[in-house]
Amino acid sequence: MNNKAVKKGLFPYVFLFVFIIVCLFVFKMFDSKVNELTYDEFIEKLNSGTITELTITPKTRTDTYEIIGKLDGYAENETFILSLPRSDEFISKVTDGEEQHNFKLTINTDPEASSWLLIAINVLPIAILAGATIWLFTRQVGGNNKSMDFGRSRAKLLEDGTKTTFKNVAGLTEEKEEVQELIDFLKNPKKFQSMGARIPKGVLLVGPPGTGKTLLARAVAGEAKVPFYYISGSDFVELFVGIGASRVRDMFKQAKMNAPCLIFIDEIDAVGRQRGTGLGGGHDEREQTLNQLLTEMDGFGANEGIIIIAATNRPDVLDPALLRPGRFDRQVTVALPDKNARAEILKVHAKNKILDKSVTIENLAKRTPGFSGADLENLLNEAALLAVRRNKKAISMAEIDEATDRVLMGPAKVTRKYSEKEKKLVAYHEAGHAVLGLKLDGANDVQKITIIPRGHAGGYTMMTPKEEAFNYTKKELLESISGLLAGRVSEEIVFGEITTGAHDDFKKATKIARSMVTEYGMSDLGPMMLEEPSGSTFLGRDYNKNRNISDTVAHEIDEEMRKIINDCYKVATKIITENRKLLDLIANTLLEEETITKEQIDYLVEHGHLDKDNEETDNKETNDIKADEKVDANKKEDKDKKDDKKSTK
Repeated sequence: MNNKAVKKGLFPYVFLFVFIIVCLFVFKMFDSKVNELTYDEFIEKLNSGTITELTITPKTRTDTYEIIGKLDGYAENETFILSLPRSDEFISKVTDGEEQHNFKLTINTDPEASSWLLIAINVLPIAILAGATIWLFTRQVGGNNKSMDFGRSRAKLLEDGTKTTFKNVAGLTEEKEEVQELIDFLKNPKKFQSMGARIPKGVLLVGPPGTGKTLLARAVAGEAKVPFYYISGSDFVELFVGIGASRVRDMFKQAKMNAPCLIFIDEIDAVGRQRGTGLGGGHDEREQTLNQLLTEMDGFGANEGIIIIAATNRPDVLDPALLRPGRFDRQVTVALPDKNARAEILKVHAKNKILDKSVTIENLAKRTPGFSGADLENLLNEAALLAVRRNKKAISMAEIDEATDRVLMGPAKVTRKYSEKEKKLVAYHEAGHAVLGLKLDGANDVQKITIIPRGHAGGYTMMTPKEEAFNYTKKELLESISGLLAGRVSEEIVFGEITTGAHDDFKKATKIARSMVTEYGMSDLGPMMLEEPSGSTFLGRDYNKNRNISDTVAHEIDEEMRKIINDCYKVATKIITENRKLLDLIANTLLEEETITKEQIDYLVEHGHLDKDNEETDNKETNDIKADEKVDANKKEDKDKKDDKKSTK
C-alpha cells in the first residue's frame, strides 16, 4: 500500500478525533457554574428579594418543576437549580414574590409534550453514531475490495467517437478504402452473411509514428456510428500474474453486451510481442495476457459483431499467432504521405491559420518530404507562433522556413560564437555539399544552406529528392554518398586539413554503403542478402540482426564498403576541384548572408551574384529572424545575471 492510500484510510479517524477535540473545547467555553439550592433556601431568597431571574419548566414524566435562576451578586454564567414537586401553591408563592420584588419570571411549556422533540433527543444521537460506524466500515471494506478492480477492463468508451469521420482524415485515400468494408459490415451485416462472406475479425494498422493510425480508427467508428472502445497495450500488463488475462476477458464481455462495436488497441506490441524471445527472457504475465487475447479473438467462443483494430509501428516483433487468419486477418500500412497527401493534410491544418499570399500549399508540400501528418501540424503551429512573436498579421515564407529548421534541427544557437576561421570552415563545408547537389543528377536538390548553428550542427544544407520514389538505382545511391562526403572533401582541398564536422555525414554514408553490400546486392559479392535488419537496437547494437555469414565474408563486406566509400570520395574530389570557382562563390556568399535559399542559389549559379531587387526583402526577413534570436539570447543573459546576483547574495 502506498503513502497516498494510507493517508486516505486514516482520514476518517483523524477527522473524528479533531471533531471531538473541537466539541470539548466549545463545551468548555460555554460551561457555567451551577449551584444547587434546597426548598427552604429558595423560599428564603424569594422572600428576601435577592432573586433577579427565574425560569420554571414543568416535567410531565416526573411530575416536577425544574427551577433555574440567578441571585443578586452572581457572576455572568453562574446560576442556581432545584427540582420541586408540582403544586398550585408553589406557583402562587412565586407569582406573589414576583409582584413584590419585580424580578424576571419565565414559565415554559412542557418540552416533553412534543413527540418530535422526544424522538430527536433520544433517536438522533443513536442514528448519527450508527451512520458514522457504517460509513467507516464501508470505507474499510471498499478499500479491501479495490483489489478486485484489478481484473476490470481499462478500455474506455469514447463518448464523442461519432464526431470524427473520414472528412477529418486527409491523405489516406487507399487506407480509407481498405477499412470501408468494416463500416459496411457494421451497418448491414446481413448483406455479407447472405453471401457467405466472413468479415475480418481484426485489422492491424502498421506505420511510422504520427501517420494517423489512431485518427483512422476513430473515423471508422464515426462512420459506422457504433460504440468505440479504446485501450493501450500497456494497460493489460500489471505486476500481479493473471490480471492482464482477466482484463482481456472483461473487455470482450463488455463489448459483447454492446455489439456491434469496435475495440481499438493502441501500441499492441506492448502485449503482443513474440513469446519466448528477448534478452531478459519471457514475461509470464505478458504471455498469459497474449494467450487470453488469442483465445478471445479466435477460440471456441464466438464474438459476433466485434471488430478489433490495433495499431503498431513494430509489426516485426508481433507473435505469429496474432497475425494468422482468423485473428488479425488484414494489415493496412499507413505510410508517410506523398506530396499530394501532404498537400491535403496541410489544407486541413491550415484552415484556422492566416497564410500570406506568398505561401502556397503545393510548394510547402514539395518542400517537406518525409514529414508525417503530426510533423506537418507541428510545422504550421511553429510558424504561427513565430508570426505572433513577430507581430505579423499573416504567416509568410520566412516563418515557414524558420519553423522547418526548428522542427528538423532545433532552435538557432545564437549564443554560440564562431571564430573567423571556424566560420570559414563551416561555410566551405556546406558549400561543398551544395556543389555536389548542383552538379550530380542523382544527388538531391539543394533547398537551403545556412551556417547558423542549430542543435548539434554548426550549419547544414537542406536537400530534398528531385522526385519521390520507392526504388533507387545504384547510381543514385553512389551519388548520394558522394554528396555526403563533399563537405569533408572541400575542407581538405581548401584548407589542407580535416575537422570533426563531417561525423554525421559519415554515419549516413556508411549506412547507405553497408545496405548496398548486405541488403541490396549492389557489390562484387553478388546479389545476396547477407544481413537482415530488424530495426531494433540495444545500446547501439542490433542483437536481432540475422547474420548467417562467416568471418571471411564479414571481412569481404568491410572491404566492399571501404571500396564504395573511397570511390565516392574520389568522385567528390574531382567535381569540387573542377568547380572550385563555384565553391568559392557559394562559400563567400554564405559568409556574407549566413543563409541562402534555393532561389538565391539558382540565381547565384546563373549570374554570379545575388538578385539585388530581392536582397532587401531577404535581408529584412533574415534580420527579423536574427532580431528574434537576439531577444531570446538577451532574455537568457538577463536571467543568468539575475541568478548570479541571487547566488552572490
